[in-house]
Amino acid sequence: MKKTILAVFALLLSLASLAQKLPADQITGVWQCEDYKIEMFKVGNTYSAKLLWSKEMFEADGKTSKKDVKNPNEKLRSRPVQGLTHITGLVYQDGEYVEGKLYSVQDGNTYGFKGKLKGPNDLETRGYKGIPLMGKSFKWKRVQ
Repeated sequence: MKKTILAVFALLLSLASLAQKLPADQITGVWQCEDYKIEMFKVGNTYSAKLLWSKEMFEADGKTSKKDVKNPNEKLRSRPVQGLTHITGLVYQDGEYVEGKLYSVQDGNTYGFKGKLKGPNDLETRGYKGIPLMGKSFKWKRVQ
């Protein structure tokens, strides 16, 4: 019985070692979840994202981008929300993206941000204040 358990454990370990992490740049591209559409791109050794679409991005006419009115910097309050780079500084480390910052146009606050590719077309992210336990997760699908 012990030998069988050890053999199964050894097999699982060898399969896990064969599993390859996706390359860091695999995160680049356009991603969409229920409420948002973003474009991830590389900046030096980090990754950032700009906001392409959100449910609350446009004025009542459906065409005019809302402004960043809740930004703590008064000089930035007249900039359009559409195309705003709102995720910055993601660092790829041990198969995950960590140390990022998420600027929220909804409240003008900046939050911690991290993510992990679950597959080439599946991304899970979490925005949080202070510690990841105190945050909100999003599941994204790559837009082809």
